[in-house]
Amino acid sequence: MSKENKVNLVIERTFRATLAEVWDLWTTREGFESWWGPQGFRADVHAIEPKVGGALRYDMVADSPEMIEAMKKMGRPPSHPTTARFTELSPETHLVITNVIDFLPGVAIYESTITVDLTAKGDRVQMVVILSPMHSDEMGQMQKEGFTSQLTKLDRFA
Repeated sequence: MSKENKVNLVIERTFRATLAEVWDLWTTREGFESWWGPQGFRADVHAIEPKVGGALRYDMVADSPEMIEAMKKMGRPPSHPTTARFTELSPETHLVITNVIDFLPGVAIYESTITVDLTAKGDRVQMVVILSPMHSDEMGQMQKEGFTSQLTKLDRFA
């Protein structure tokens, strides 16, 4: 099945937080680093410029002994640089991050988007994240598991 025929992955969560607090998780170094990456990984941000066309560059780093060993067994380095840019932005309500997928051996470089919509609901914020499809079903499943895992880092807002 080609990437064009695959469906987006939609993930919804509601947090006891303000729009500004959730927005900062996506648009500040401290916020992004506090939760980005599945359990056993972290993101070391080098640039985050929350404006249309602004850069988002970070290293995804395996930071637990189990993940470092898993990466080693897959023949992959324990960290890799990630390049992205903000392609849409409406402060505190909507953003799109376009990632360059250039770190998979044997896979042609392509782009993948993350769309985030935030809505205030009383003392809570509903976050709807839409992840564009990956190049294969296997990578799509890894994407879903990884994103779901990293969301557990936000349980402090439950």
